[in-house]
Amino acid sequence: MSAYDFHPEARVDLDEIWEFIRADNLDAADRVIAEILSAIRALVPFPRQGHRRPDLTSRPLRFTRVREYLVAYAPDERPLWVVAVMHGRRSPRVMAAILRSREEAALTAEAVTAQERPNHEPSP
Repeated sequence: MSAYDFHPEARVDLDEIWEFIRADNLDAADRVIAEILSAIRALVPFPRQGHRRPDLTSRPLRFTRVREYLVAYAPDERPLWVVAVMHGRRSPRVMAAILRSREEAALTAEAVTAQERPNHEPSP
């Protein structure tokens, strides 16, 4: 098991970053993704090294910068949970909306999972 994992849309973020850079330079695209993954691996032993962004979320997420990208992650989750990888020059409102939508999706998934769990209460 990996020491970190990605929100499904964070994987899409990485794919989109790679595709955007690849349009100009394949080697650069590979390097940027490698740097992002390396930075995420470095967070695993010290997940609180990132900084908070109360302007983007009230959740206990942390953020770290890799080049011009901002990696949002949940430091208390095991494995470390990468929520988003966003360009740092995006509007803070847009970044906040992305984080909010991913939180809502996670809450909906948790509710569905809870409903699907079998009831283990003894029958009368």
